[in-house]
Amino acid sequence: MARVSSHALNGVDGSHAGGVAVKLINLATGEKVFDTKMDDAGRLVEEIALSDPNARYELVFETGAYWQDRVIGTHGERIIDEIAVRFTMPDLDGHYHIPLILSPHGYSLWSSTEHG
Repeated sequence: MARVSSHALNGVDGSHAGGVAVKLINLATGEKVFDTKMDDAGRLVEEIALSDPNARYELVFETGAYWQDRVIGTHGERIIDEIAVRFTMPDLDGHYHIPLILSPHGYSLWSSTEHG
């Protein structure tokens, strides 16, 4: 089993960005591998069964709803509602970690891997 994880931080006030909706989609098949939310600490950990080391995936963080009640009238009009990250998981038993720092008008992300 592979593991996909993330940790999201609010770049405005430094808090954990809990409750952000996240989905993983297999781009070749269109299959939604998971559709969930980050926990209250802004963390996500999902174990998934992989069969194709060449498959491409899209991890989508739905950030619009997260910012909706937090920045009304304080940071101008937002136009970013989703963050989509495309990647592969060549090690079928690997751990793929994609953390991010959110702001109302942008984001920063990086990745790390551990092989199974």
